[in-house]
Amino acid sequence: MTSRRRRTRTTLTSLIVVLALAVGGYALHSAGVIAPDAEAAAGGTATTTVTDAPTVTAVPSAPEPSRASRPTVTDGGADGTGGAGSTDRAAAATARAQLGALPVKGKSPATGYDRVGDFGTAWLDVDHNGCDTRNDVLARDLTGVQRQGPCKVLRGTLVSPYTGATIDFVRGNTTSTLVQIDHVVALENAWRTGAQRLSQAQREALANDPSNLFAVDGRSNSQKGSGDAATWLPANTAFRCTYVEHQVAVKTKYGLWVAPAERDAMARVLATC
Repeated sequence: MTSRRRRTRTTLTSLIVVLALAVGGYALHSAGVIAPDAEAAAGGTATTTVTDAPTVTAVPSAPEPSRASRPTVTDGGADGTGGAGSTDRAAAATARAQLGALPVKGKSPATGYDRVGDFGTAWLDVDHNGCDTRNDVLARDLTGVQRQGPCKVLRGTLVSPYTGATIDFVRGNTTSTLVQIDHVVALENAWRTGAQRLSQAQREALANDPSNLFAVDGRSNSQKGSGDAATWLPANTAFRCTYVEHQVAVKTKYGLWVAPAERDAMARVLATC
């Protein structure tokens, strides 16, 4: 009997201890001292719930070149001047002021002119965007552009600013020349009106400056050659204001001068703008 009583007493004591532990654990949980499993990380480390969505930055499929705006092409005016109302009047006023400030003197001889030696190979990547200047200008001036890789333009549609004609550009040995890149201030003209005094780096910048470049129909580019405003202007008279404004801006930017006949031709066009 004595042994049985001891066992009974021990069992009761154990039950009391277990009950006390259960009550104490419930009290701690209710007080927030013990975290529930749903808020505990695997391995016993607490986790932080992030509610803000991550910021996603889109990566462009092709480099964005440093470039001037695509030229706006409109039909020529019926009066043949093509100037009035075809361009922004403020831009025309700026061009007239810049033209008035340009030195006027005769052209230097073309002796020693070397397109590659003086202005670099066609075409460079002077803005270091990974694409050469020709592909930059094609991508800027054409619509519906299709590329091979990030740079090479394979197809697109051009409305030539010099004629207003639409050309389907297809890269190829016999088709690429239908669309050419024109230097608004021809490089030989630049050489003969002050570019001889520029550094090699400055001349290469001029040759690849987007503001001095338009994608145009090959026929117009061939007709122009190295002509200035006194000897050649776009057939699309509505574009002549923009064309001359760019010539004046480039000559101003690179410290070039204008020949007397060139200055007079520029002034006549800008007077109609």
